[in-house]
Amino acid sequence: MTHIAVIGAGITGVTTAYALTQRGYRVTVLDRQRYAAMETSFANGGQLSACNAEVWNKLSTVLHGVQWMLRRDAPLLMNPAPSWHKLSWMAEFMREIAHYRENTVETVRLALKARAALFAMAEAEGIDFDLKTRGILHFYRDRASFEKAHAVNALLREGGLERHAVTPEEIRTLEPTLAGTYHGGFFTPSDATGDIHKFTRGLAAACARKGVRFIQDATVETIAPGEGGYAIGWRQAGQQSDRPAGAQQVLHVDAVVICAGCASRHFAAMLGDRVNVYPVKGYSITVNLMTPEAQRAAPEVSILDEAAKIVTSRLGDARLRVAGTAEFNGFNRDIRHDRIQPLVDWTREQFPLVDTDRVVAWSGLRPMLPNMLPKVGRGRLPGVFYNTGHGHLGWTLSGATAEIVAGALAAAHAPEGTSLPLAA
Repeated sequence: MTHIAVIGAGITGVTTAYALTQRGYRVTVLDRQRYAAMETSFANGGQLSACNAEVWNKLSTVLHGVQWMLRRDAPLLMNPAPSWHKLSWMAEFMREIAHYRENTVETVRLALKARAALFAMAEAEGIDFDLKTRGILHFYRDRASFEKAHAVNALLREGGLERHAVTPEEIRTLEPTLAGTYHGGFFTPSDATGDIHKFTRGLAAACARKGVRFIQDATVETIAPGEGGYAIGWRQAGQQSDRPAGAQQVLHVDAVVICAGCASRHFAAMLGDRVNVYPVKGYSITVNLMTPEAQRAAPEVSILDEAAKIVTSRLGDARLRVAGTAEFNGFNRDIRHDRIQPLVDWTREQFPLVDTDRVVAWSGLRPMLPNMLPKVGRGRLPGVFYNTGHGHLGWTLSGATAEIVAGALAAAHAPEGTSLPLAA
């Protein structure tokens, strides 16, 4: 049986493993954490948001980044310390401004395909992940930002998304718990929310039942061509690289798919590919709603505040996820109080009756490519594939990109017993 290794057990790695095992492959997933979904797939904003598909490649994004450099609580924060990785990423980001329109439309189309695929996976495998299909409400505080949003909405609709403008009165009807003042908004009834960690762990369990092997606590040290496929050298967590010969274990496979988030750049370099993923840190808080009063005061509809760049998701009855900010600061995973406090303050401002005395803070590194589109498909070497670089839309796009990379792999490595390549 054709044996495929998937590097990474986050949302893209697990959905890829599922798509491959559904096609009849033998699949092994390697991850450096003890469990699936323990890094960027642990506590993101919780939105399955085609409405958030606009790419960031705009001159206004660059100008805001410059203006906010001295604000520690800014929605977008750039560490001014230079690095070649950061500078090369920013230069490529600027070049992609010319492709803003087509990249946004393509992202919407991917998101719509992915949403259907994820829902199908959850239904087929009986995964409970606190799904809410109440839509996403995007609000604006002033006329200027609302008028600009009409142009973005036209692109989203061009990509196939049902999304319409709403008045301040309609905002109140859609989500009565909101306490702010707004000029207007847009509502996407088909978007949804849920707990990405619960979804990924549930899908990983389904993969294991179907025969996928998970090697956890595994630090992948080498990936090299060998024996008609690839030899993956990995070491169990706690082992040191200076241990005697034989401490490293080797897995032989026919092909490999890199789904390693921000570490994908490192693995791509081993394989002769340049995948310029940069880690863009985001923060979230999970507000535990401990009383019936707090639960009634928290929103049921998912919110996206354009000015603050903050989103919310209701996770079951007793949790509210509030997430936002983008920080260009390398592989720094520190949870900074001055970055968390704006999320707490925003929650108190918008939902004053929600208690914020039981808040769990988290940070994660979004794997972003300069054009804001994921890298999906073949690498330079035969048998090497990528499904990585999804940025702030990892969960939103993963269902579609898993199918695409599985289809590309099937075209090159048909499973045993298959006479024709399978299409994505």
